[in-house]
Amino acid sequence: MTDCLVYLDHAATAPVRPEVVAAYAEALGRTGNASSLHSAGREARRTVEEAREKVGALLGARPSEVVFTSGGTEADNLAIKGVFWARRRLDPQVRRIAVSSVEHHAVLDPAFWMASHAGAEISQLPVDAEARLDLDALRADLDEHGARTALVSVMWANNEVGTIEPLAEVVSLAHRHGVPVHSDAVQAVGVLDVDFAASRLDAMTVTAHKLGGPVGVGALVARRDLGIVPVSHGGGQERGIRSGTLDVAGAHAFALALELAVQEREAVSTRLAALRDDLVGRVLATIPGAHLRGPDPAVAPGERLPGNAHLTFEGCEGDSLLFLLDSAGVCASTGSACQAGVPQPSHVLVAMGVDEVQARGALRFSLGPTSTAADVDRLVAVLPEVVERARRAGLSSGPVTQERLARRREAS
Repeated sequence: MTDCLVYLDHAATAPVRPEVVAAYAEALGRTGNASSLHSAGREARRTVEEAREKVGALLGARPSEVVFTSGGTEADNLAIKGVFWARRRLDPQVRRIAVSSVEHHAVLDPAFWMASHAGAEISQLPVDAEARLDLDALRADLDEHGARTALVSVMWANNEVGTIEPLAEVVSLAHRHGVPVHSDAVQAVGVLDVDFAASRLDAMTVTAHKLGGPVGVGALVARRDLGIVPVSHGGGQERGIRSGTLDVAGAHAFALALELAVQEREAVSTRLAALRDDLVGRVLATIPGAHLRGPDPAVAPGERLPGNAHLTFEGCEGDSLLFLLDSAGVCASTGSACQAGVPQPSHVLVAMGVDEVQARGALRFSLGPTSTAADVDRLVAVLPEVVERARRAGLSSGPVTQERLARRREAS
């Protein structure tokens, strides 16, 4: 599966399930373009449509609402850009996009691209200290700008700190003003009860590789009456809004991965929540200066993804922690991104009000179906020394301070 002894980065990508690998390989061995009219093409089309029906049924959507894409990023771009252009075409005054300040960059970047290239106005909605959307801010924004708002996009669950967002309230507030709502549900599908129809969302992004499926296939689930202008043009596949030769094997593998994840969801989620609680409790008890970010599962167990444990460590650089853990055989993620060659604190943590210095010492441990108690034991065994070495490394080059961060930003 991986060179790591312990893989705790399922939120980045999950191991492909063996049965999915077998189904994917078998489908890859069959020739046929799903748009061709001969027998091989018709067989390919049958495979795609069966996958579409299965994905729709598992997500509480009609088959016709499932638009296959190359993954979550393409689906987010299609939702943000396509809905904006469709709404503005009907009314040129509708040019506002409201997004939470903790969205994945697959939502934030296309939104700000639209501001630079298509005249969009962006409203970044604030969150509280646990990354939960400020509903009062959304209400005020819509009361003032609802008539000019093209769409609202709020993720189902945060990819960094695991916070489950109050989508039902978001949808109610937006629909009151006739504004459609999109949600990136990439982190939620397979671990939470995701039902498109019940959610009353207008569009929803999903992908296969977080579920034990292959990288390179996902879907935008979108209501049939939701106007979407195509982002790419060509053969007119997928309701005419997503051209391109259909990935038959990918759709087949995606549907199977989703089916297995949904079938096992309750049992896996319960087990992962217990492992996460054990991980968090032991880390906080043994490492001074460790802080849990996002909802505390001991206080609000249903408000956080079951496999997510996001912590910051005082006096540490996230990259140092990451590499030291990797040397110890543990794969995890840092909460910071590298921009222009200079490490930057996570925009999610900053939006939560976490001090920029502390935000740089972040690690995300994300568990999945293959995670075990032995994995947690291994992490807890090596993490104290990793943190101590990271702190010593930080001290040897000078403590991380706001002044040093400012100098680094100026240099970049």
